[in-house]
Amino acid sequence: MICEKFLRGMQMSDGVGNAQIWARELVRREMRGPGDVGNAMRRLGQRYGIDYAVLYSLRYRPPKNIVVSVYERLGAAYLAECDRQERLLRHERKITEAKGLLAASLVRAADALGRSQD
Repeated sequence: MICEKFLRGMQMSDGVGNAQIWARELVRREMRGPGDVGNAMRRLGQRYGIDYAVLYSLRYRPPKNIVVSVYERLGAAYLAECDRQERLLRHERKITEAKGLLAASLVRAADALGRSQD
């Protein structure tokens, strides 16, 4: 839950800005190709309980403020999607490592490269 104290200290534009970023990233990951924006928004709405109109307005005509329950739902959906992507990546890594010695060494090299970038 977002406490009132946090909301009072936060600029309303920050809340809307965060919601826009989350909505944009959720839609981007859900899209299956060009022209699928509306359908992606509908699928996200069904999966996470976010109204299509909210996603549409955040994308095309951003509001001046956002309801806390919608903000929390978008944040939770974004975190859930990030977790889902991490699970998919771990699964793909296991499959790649199981394919052989060369694949396993490539995964280790990618890990080392990723750690050096941090």
